[in-house]
Formats: sequence, structure tokens, C-alpha cells
Amino acid sequence: MNYLAHSFLTFTDEQIVGQFLEDVIPNRDRFSFSTKIQEGITLHREIDTFTDAHPALREAKKIFSPLVRLYSGAFVDVSMDYFLANSLAERDLKTHAERVYQVLRKHEQLLPERLIRMVNGMEKDNWLYNYKEDWGIKYSMQNVLNKAKYLDKNLAVFEVFLNNKAQLQQHFDVFFPELLAHAKIVNSSFKTF
Repeated sequence: MNYLAHSFLTFTDEQIVGQFLEDVIPNRDRFSFSTKIQEGITLHREIDTFTDAHPALREAKKIFSPLVRLYSGAFVDVSMDYFLANSLAERDLKTHAERVYQVLRKHEQLLPERLIRMVNGMEKDNWLYNYKEDWGIKYSMQNVLNKAKYLDKNLAVFEVFLNNKAQLQQHFDVFFPELLAHAKIVNSSFKTF
């Protein structure tokens, strides 16, 4: 899943921090954070594992794989954020985005410099909120293309998304309620201190 889904599938502010840290810290460093932040790191991993194994998302990857091969999962993740953003009431999406930015700013001293730079861009362009727009997803998909070492930066990935939006929506509708239920189970397994 991408940034919106990971931040949405949290139950505490510290879990939001852990969700974002997971992608940028070495595994050995996870234990240097508080238990609550470690829960966010664990939750991030559980979400990724569940997502990678889910049949609906394996089918969704087939939509992108002829064009981007092994990178198809990254484009499916971005697509799922679009559908999540559009499943939320506008006020709820806006409130969630603002909360995430505030939480990350509050914990900025724990974030590596490259994550701070990303958060700066994320907040400035309001990525989390703008995932609901076609242009927001196009921008995000272009970012994935720009970071991918072995992909042409001009591939028509966004067009693939647009041409298959209805099918991707169906995959989201099957997948996301199950992911949300899984995240709640994982969260309930954390010990309360």
C-alpha cells in the first residue's frame, strides 16, 4: 500500500510515525524507537505482507505488469490510494491528511533527513488529500517512474490506470475491507502498556 493507506490503517499517532519510518530505516534500527512506534513499523510490514498475498491485488498487478513488469505492485499501491481517497468523505480525507502532517511534524526529531524532505514535499503539495484527483495519482505514478531505475520515464502507466479504472475499483472493493479487518486484528495483538 502507499502513503494514504498506510497512514489510514493506524490507531495511534505513534503508529503513523512507525508506518512512515518503516520504508526508510534499516531493520536493525527499528528497536531504537518506542514500543508504540515499533507497533507502526510492525503494522506496516503486516499490511505489506497481507497486500502482497491477496488474490485481488495479484489480479490487479496483471493490469500493469505487461508495461512495468516487476514494478506493477508499486503502481497498484498508488491506485489503491486513489480509491481509498475517493471512498472517504471529503472532510474526513482532509482531516486525516492534516492530522498525518501534524503528527509527522511533531515527531520530526525522530525522522531521517530524507524522510523530512519527503514530508516537506508531501505537505506542500498535499499528496494525501490530492490522491483523490486523477492528476494527483498521475503525479504519484510519475514519481514512481522517476525513481525506478529500469523503466522508461515516459511509459503510459497513467493511461493504463485510466483505461482500467473500473476493474481496479472492483479489486479495491474486494481487497480493502479485508485489509482493514486484518489491520484491526494486528492492532489488537499489540500489548497495552
